Amino acid sequence: MHNCLKIILAFTFLFSAAFNQAIAEEVLDWRACIKEAAKNHPDLIAAEEEVKQSQASKKITASALYPQVSSNLGASTAKTAGTSGSSTGDTYTYGVSGTQLVFDGIKTINNVRAASENIKASKENFRFTSATVRFRLRTAFVDLLKAQDNLRITREIYDIRRGNLELISLRYESGLEHKGALLTAEADLAQAEYNIAQAKRDVEVAQRDLIKEMGRTALVPIEVKGNFQVKDAARSKPVFEAIVQNNPSLRQIIAEKNAANFSLRSAYANYSPVLSGQAGANKTGSHWTPNKDRWNLGLTVSMPIFEGGLRSAQVNQARATLNQLRENERSAKDGVILKLEQTWAAFQDAMDNMEVQHKQLIATQERSKIAQAEYSTGFITFDNWTIIEDNLVNAKSAFLDAEANMLLAEASWIQAKGETLENE
Repeated sequence: MHNCLKIILAFTFLFSAAFNQAIAEEVLDWRACIKEAAKNHPDLIAAEEEVKQSQASKKITASALYPQVSSNLGASTAKTAGTSGSSTGDTYTYGVSGTQLVFDGIKTINNVRAASENIKASKENFRFTSATVRFRLRTAFVDLLKAQDNLRITREIYDIRRGNLELISLRYESGLEHKGALLTAEADLAQAEYNIAQAKRDVEVAQRDLIKEMGRTALVPIEVKGNFQVKDAARSKPVFEAIVQNNPSLRQIIAEKNAANFSLRSAYANYSPVLSGQAGANKTGSHWTPNKDRWNLGLTVSMPIFEGGLRSAQVNQARATLNQLRENERSAKDGVILKLEQTWAAFQDAMDNMEVQHKQLIATQERSKIAQAEYSTGFITFDNWTIIEDNLVNAKSAFLDAEANMLLAEASWIQAKGETLENE
């Protein structure tokens, strides 16, 4: 009976562990993360709403070019007092009236053109936000991919340390090794256990970061699948001056500069007379419904004469804004080109370093196999053997760091080029 209970409990534990593992982690690839972030990331949603605001602003500005028609309905009563007594009279009226802008020195047209450039600027800001989100999402994805691999490596290192401890324990018990070697092996195993616990916490932190960048609100265990391969090595040095033309941050400043140019023209138009036409048709009378027709038709011209330097100040302000944005454009272009040069160079360095670390890992793995056999047969001392084993452990971690750094360098290079989530 006791044995049956133990068997039932064992099966229950194994089933529960398998079931929990099955439902615990959602496996995502890079494209799935891209798709979800493009739909749910709050920064992208906010940038999209900014585009809608600029589009609405243009419609508001352009509405001044169309007839402005309104209706009216009124009723009033009035009492008049005189020497012969007082009298009361009622008045009822309804009708429509309208105004049409005829000429304002093309001020409104320039305002509409400026609004169109502001739409372009907001769209480029959306692209810039998308490029930034892609970089952060890619960084979070690579961090989780690295954390998962790091957890695997730390477990492999734990197995190595445990095997080393078993071997040293046998040699110590047979009098072939000193106690210092045994204590060192025990300390190495304890370090390996700590590294596993730390790696598990790193995985959890990386999971939360990726979930945030995908735009999710609830934390759930996830796992990513992918490899440490770049999609575009860009080994041939590109022409940075050509790439910069498509950078969204630069294109945004150019659109803002063009909008400022139209705003300056609009400010000059303030000196021009404004010509508008009015028309109206009404019914009026002392009883409801009124039956007397009344209509009006006319033109109005207004011309500023003196406003305390208001228009002159507006022109100066608009000109200064335009000059500022011209210099901002020049500075931004130089900065983007420098960023392209820096990120491309760092990307090349990261790929070269990855290749070097891969060769180092292969060499240390082979050396470790040889040293394992030599130590087992007593051809090398513990001190020499443990140095070789430590080199193997360090080489595994260094190669993983090099792979992850290569992908992060690629992400920085892609961001510098201005590529967005939509480019994927």
